[in-house]
Amino acid sequence: MRAQLIVFGGLAVMGLLTGCETLPPGTERGPDGTIAYNVLIEASEPGVKIQANGQDVGVTPLTLKIWGDRDGTFHDFGSYYYIIEAFPLHTNQFVQTAMFRTGHLFTPEDYIPRRIYFDMNKPPPANPPSPAYYGTPGYYGPSYYGPSIYFGPPIFYRHHYHRRW
Repeated sequence: MRAQLIVFGGLAVMGLLTGCETLPPGTERGPDGTIAYNVLIEASEPGVKIQANGQDVGVTPLTLKIWGDRDGTFHDFGSYYYIIEAFPLHTNQFVQTAMFRTGHLFTPEDYIPRRIYFDMNKPPPANPPSPAYYGTPGYYGPSYYGPSIYFGPPIFYRHHYHRRW
């Protein structure tokens, strides 16, 4: 009797600890189990055209809805980066870009900011960051130059290349 009580008590505690995952009230659900995050986008001059991943989303100031994971990071919808661009209104201004990593194929992922501010008079950096800065997809480091090992039937003639160590 005592053993049954311990087992049922343990199961009840485990059931209470696992529980159900609930979202805060008013949270908007999105595709692939994502939730909506509203990001305020501002610029040094109102009326700047904004593009998100190549699509026009409006002019500043605006609130952009970004679908992200529940932990507050960008969701991987198949691309390595989520790119937001601001296009200048005048000739003495510069295109401004904000790049965020999405965690595609086990790459790092960034948190979704609450606010993005573009200073349109800021010149681009001398060495602009590129996607390769964060690691080029498909690059797995330098090739291996260690000793070669052959598994298989004995080979009577094998040409050996001498390597410099």
